[in-house]
Amino acid sequence: MKTRIGVLTSGGDCPGLNAVLRGVVLAGEKLGWEVIGFRDGFEGLLPPGDYVVLDRKSTEGIMALGGTIIGTTNRGHFIAKVGAGDRAVVASEVIARAKKVLDELHVKALVIVGGDGSMTTAMQMQEAGINCNRQRHRSDGDDVRIRLRGRRSDGRA
Repeated sequence: MKTRIGVLTSGGDCPGLNAVLRGVVLAGEKLGWEVIGFRDGFEGLLPPGDYVVLDRKSTEGIMALGGTIIGTTNRGHFIAKVGAGDRAVVASEVIARAKKVLDELHVKALVIVGGDGSMTTAMQMQEAGINCNRQRHRSDGDDVRIRLRGRRSDGRA
């Protein structure tokens, strides 16, 4: 079985999310990994798991599209940022349910693309034993590069 990683986009919509997804897919492909995209942010991690396999063909031509082909949300069970500097704790039962879905799908790592609130949730998931790769995005179109095992999404070391 191929190594399988997951990716999700979370929080507010911003330019470049589809480009990040394409980058994760191409970098994963170079490493022989399978990539699955969880729909509607962290909510896609809840049972039974709402996901789609992402590959070169399914992500072809998406970089010029607005939004994110797998959807995003800043509402739901995983809200961890409640105000300027304030942090809420995501319920341990919710994280445990997400971890179970990831385990059942044999997902070895989860790439999380999002802003401050998403990074706060990702940190809590990491603390609970879920292998997370956090990729911060900003709504101002900040350049994002993904590193998977030391390789950048643009193919350079």
